Amino acid sequence: MSNLSDIREKKTPININNETKYLYYDLNAFAELEEIYESADAAMAALSKGSIKAIINVLRAGLLHENESLTVKEVGKMFDISQIPEVCELINRAIEISIPEQKEKTESKNV
Repeated sequence: MSNLSDIREKKTPININNETKYLYYDLNAFAELEEIYESADAAMAALSKGSIKAIINVLRAGLLHENESLTVKEVGKMFDISQIPEVCELINRAIEISIPEQKEKTESKNV
């Protein structure tokens, strides 16, 4: 049986330039990252290495649901280098909650 919390949209608030925006990593966000990096795994690898470009790209992908015309340069102007740890933490949290838990599959295997 599906958990209703896995069905609703899961958005993570992020305060950028004194404005609250919401990170949301849906299929469109992951498709955007695949277009740039050839796979979502490659995007996550670049992000985990601390690549500034990857941080900007992944942040942009998570904000596209609010503004489809958002550019990389616009996202790069939204925060400064001192905010990178906080931005990365919020990106990681948003990605984690956007991926449905695999409890049901695990429970099925244990039967």
